[in-house]
Amino acid sequence: MNQFTSPATRTNSPAGERAGAHTSAHRSARGSAAGVPGREQSGDNGGPVAPGREEVVTQLTPLADEPHEIARVIDQLIHRGWLRTDAGQRLQLTDAGEAARARLRELATELRGVVHEGISDEEYVAALKVLRRMVANVEGVQSS
Repeated sequence: MNQFTSPATRTNSPAGERAGAHTSAHRSARGSAAGVPGREQSGDNGGPVAPGREEVVTQLTPLADEPHEIARVIDQLIHRGWLRTDAGQRLQLTDAGEAARARLRELATELRGVVHEGISDEEYVAALKVLRRMVANVEGVQSS
């Protein structure tokens, strides 16, 4: 678990487990500090303060495969018209970006339904527990 994990992911409930990934992505896409802790204060319009480009790059780069991947993705989203920067250089989701976020959420929900078909909540939770234990085992070996 890391600082970008949503509270729903921290539960042992299947609904929480299944909802966690899209909840974190939803927070990021909505511009609510891209999951950056401590940035939930209100902005001028009463909504959350959007993060700046460098803040997002700094916070998310450790999760990326390559050092410049996050900066490239931000540039691509700006070029596509899904993100913009405001006068304060904070990243803002555009109307087109919001539409894309909503569509991606629909697609993720549909895909989750396909992936979890025929799997009971109990089986799902058991599988997650086994996978988490396997990750913990590997992390323990790596730190030795």
